[in-house]
Amino acid sequence: MSNPFSFAAVFILVYVSLWFLIAMYKKNNGLVDIAWGLGFVSLSIVFLTSFDTDISKRILLGMVIIWGLRLGIYLWIRNWGKPEDWRYKKWREEWGKYFVIRTIFQVFLLQGFCMWVISLPLMVAVSAETFITPYAQLFFIIGSSLWCIGFLFESISDYQLYQFKKSGENKGKIIQTGLWSRSRHPNYFGEVLLWWGVFIYSIPFGMIYYSIISPILISFLLLKVSGVPMLEAKLKKNPAYQDYIKSTHAFFPKLW
Repeated sequence: MSNPFSFAAVFILVYVSLWFLIAMYKKNNGLVDIAWGLGFVSLSIVFLTSFDTDISKRILLGMVIIWGLRLGIYLWIRNWGKPEDWRYKKWREEWGKYFVIRTIFQVFLLQGFCMWVISLPLMVAVSAETFITPYAQLFFIIGSSLWCIGFLFESISDYQLYQFKKSGENKGKIIQTGLWSRSRHPNYFGEVLLWWGVFIYSIPFGMIYYSIISPILISFLLLKVSGVPMLEAKLKKNPAYQDYIKSTHAFFPKLW
């Protein structure tokens, strides 16, 4: 299959279907979070091995592989063997007898569709034969720089949160140190920033109106759907979190 768009659709469908079977066996839909980052890793590796790629395309795919591996391993360590995440546990209770069918469509196939859309810059790059702009290097520098900043934000904030939660003294407390003193969701800020970096890096490969859907979708999901709103709703009754809200920005880090 020479078309990377169709190739990715088939690959992702098979990939999320396998994870659905694993989740059913383990009785834990939270495993879909682990599958998220590792799905981009798998797709990028397949692109590297199945399509002709020059150094600029390999760097782009490499950035996504590094991000996905870091996130996938982190979530694997955090979630594997643990009880089902509260979000999926709530849905399990709410969906009742329709649990399996709704899990297929609303968890795994929906995530697979989002994975395909967010991977659009990769597909555009792999399918491109020439650059559409003479300033390709400038876009590569800006895009990779934004990716680096976002990757550091997400990685460092996840590490700080992991270390905070490891301490029994912090049970029930709200982390307000490190990057978490600058933003209530620095990990989401980092992820959004790095995907905008991926998009900017992909601009020289063309089809901009397609690839820009990727960072728009991840921004919308994290800011309006499953990221910030869901966690804020869970924590809003916590008095300590109310004080945290007053002193710390929700998303964009305060610089002073």
